[in-house]
Amino acid sequence: MVDDTKLGEVDRQVMAALQLDGRAPWHLVARAAGVSESTAQRRFAALRERGAARVIGVVDVLRCGLGVPVLTRISCRPGTAEDVAASLAARPEARFVAVVTGAADAVAEFVVPTHRHLAQLLTRDMPAHDQLTETETFTVMRTFTSAHDWDPGLVKPDAAALLRPEPVRPFEDQVWERPPDRLDDLELAIAAALGEDGRMPVKELAGRVGVSESTVARRIDSMVERGCLRFRTLVEPTLLGFAVEFMLWLDVEPAHLDSAGRRLASQPGVKYLSATAGRFNLCGQVSLRHFADLYRFTTDVVGALPGVRRADTTLQLDTLKRAWVPTAPEPRKERRGR
Repeated sequence: MVDDTKLGEVDRQVMAALQLDGRAPWHLVARAAGVSESTAQRRFAALRERGAARVIGVVDVLRCGLGVPVLTRISCRPGTAEDVAASLAARPEARFVAVVTGAADAVAEFVVPTHRHLAQLLTRDMPAHDQLTETETFTVMRTFTSAHDWDPGLVKPDAAALLRPEPVRPFEDQVWERPPDRLDDLELAIAAALGEDGRMPVKELAGRVGVSESTVARRIDSMVERGCLRFRTLVEPTLLGFAVEFMLWLDVEPAHLDSAGRRLASQPGVKYLSATAGRFNLCGQVSLRHFADLYRFTTDVVGALPGVRRADTTLQLDTLKRAWVPTAPEPRKERRGR
């Protein structure tokens, strides 16, 4: 078998544009990709049909008081990591699950209603207990950047500026001091529909939730502005040409945590970065084009951060779930004669 690890150039440009703005008008997506609107729509529809791409609306659970995100590193008995990861991915609390290599065998992100529920999950509800040798959990305190905001750098700057006119700021910078912003029943219904299809037309949304199109449009804008709703484009990094994806775990002196987090979050390859409570207090996810780039990232990027006392890297071997959604197998093609 041969991995078909990259999209065609047009598909890649369409998906890169949607990564900058998952709900962008098709004429802007088409302009960024250098094709007609009909071609951009047709290519995305084909990718979605085969399970290679999707746009969803994602509610910010911290902002809306809907739960507490935690990252868990898991060590497994030899030969059981894939089964353990599959069991974790089946849990409704699991938002992200990957098989990794390094000091851990699997990594999962759970969202639980309270820390009390976390204790129940880790002590009584964790699947495949007999296959686990160790777990270590880190509560997310603050998010510097998330995968919703990642710019893979594949779209030309002038087109990127139309899709994302202003630099992305962490929502915590804007709403950190405010109490959680609870969504009402209508907003929850809109968010649920967008969770199925982030590009669902306003007319269809209005019919589904039973209000006018103008009301739906206003509520979407309001949720986005309040930091409650974000749009996530789901496409595996390998299909965009990023061959290496890994989790980065840093122990940073508390006095330097904020400056180190902001500096690291500004790096192009960093898709996700949060300050956490635990042995490692800065945890991130990084995508790089080539394995050889890992050395320079370690020396030139991580090595230049202030206050780093310890660093650990766990390479992602297989990602089973992203943003609550199970990932599709990468497209493959048979060798001739097979």
